[in-house]
Order: sequence, then C-alpha cells, then structure tokens
Amino acid sequence: MTSIFETALGADFQRLHPMLQRRFRVGLESGEACIGRGVMDHIRRGPWWTVPFLQIGRLRNILIPDTGAAVPFVIENYPYLDPFGRETVTFVREYAVGERASRFDATMILDDGRIVDYLGTHQHLAVDLDLSVDDDGSLVLRSEAQRFYEGPIAFRFPMLFSGRARLRETYDEAAGVFRVDLEVHNDRLGFLFGYRGSFTCEWVAASDAPERLKPRRHEHRA
Repeated sequence: MTSIFETALGADFQRLHPMLQRRFRVGLESGEACIGRGVMDHIRRGPWWTVPFLQIGRLRNILIPDTGAAVPFVIENYPYLDPFGRETVTFVREYAVGERASRFDATMILDDGRIVDYLGTHQHLAVDLDLSVDDDGSLVLRSEAQRFYEGPIAFRFPMLFSGRARLRETYDEAAGVFRVDLEVHNDRLGFLFGYRGSFTCEWVAASDAPERLKPRRHEHRA
C-alpha cells in the first residue's frame, strides 16, 4: 500500500523533488508523520467586503480572515484510519497573528483514485483536488468540485459562495526549506485569501493522529 498522494499522482509522483516525495509519502505504511514549522512572509486577504465571507469560514476553521507579515506557523500531517476504515492524513495549520491564534483544519482521503479534502472541524465541506507536478519537481494543487454535508443534507456547494484554491509547494535546495504559495479566489468577489511562506520539516514515527488534530465529526460521504 502506497501513500494516498503517491496513488493519486501515479507515475508522476517520481517527478516530485525527493524531499517532496518524502513529505507526501506520509501514510500508514510509511509509519511517519511530518511536522512543519516556519514563517509566513505574508498572509493577506481581499477587499473589505470579503471579510464577512472569511469570518463565516473562521467559525469552523475553514478560512482565516487575519492578515500579517512574518507570521509563525505550524502544519501537522499525521496519518490515521478514520471510523469508516479510510486512510486519512491531517493537514492542520496553526498561525499566531499577534496574540490571536487561528487554525485551518483539513483532512484528506483517497476516493476512486482522487484526493478528497474535507475542510473544517466537522468535515462539512468535501473538495475534490487536482494534483500535478511542475517541471521543477514542485507539487501544484487545485481545488475543484465542492460538496456540503450536514446530517441528511447533502448538496453540491455553489461556487458563488465559495473559493477556488491554487497551492504550489516546492523545495528550495539552496535554503534547505519547503516553500508554499496559496491563493483562494471567488468567481464573483475575486481574490479572497492567500499566503506565502517557508518551513522546515521534522519526521516522527506515527501510526495514528493525536485527537486534537482529528475532526469533531467524520463524514462518510466523499
């Protein structure tokens, strides 16, 4: 059994920079977790009218309305088996903007050959991800269709009320750091949120994720 990212990328996984291969090989088979610590050069958001949109996302750790420069952050990638028997990897990011702590919760699974990213504390939003590898060995992630789940309620989330994300992660050999660049855009409102920063990684033995990183509710529908 390979990692969920290795399966989703197929042969392209070998085109990733070796350090990115190790980072995205995190899984139950590898028995490793990856903990990244670094600094966001900047965290920014769109015009003032995007703030209410972002504040709603803050309620369930889906979007972050804060802005800042030189913001310390931690990202924790732990593998675990969810209650439905699916291998899951946490992508939990925590930031410290001044005295305010902000957190972005995401957990990823493999479903029918694609990565599905559950966002938020209760996995309300399931997002299909498209993964590709650039010529320089960077990983590019683009969000696609989104679905909202709450109890018996299930519907395709209209993109008018959501954002499309593009994330690029690379490894800078000269500096010895991972670099990440994210932008989220709304079809009508335009730019919503973005960040750019760098971090180093520590790998630790892990066959489960700490409870503090797991969602409060797991959604069985992908």
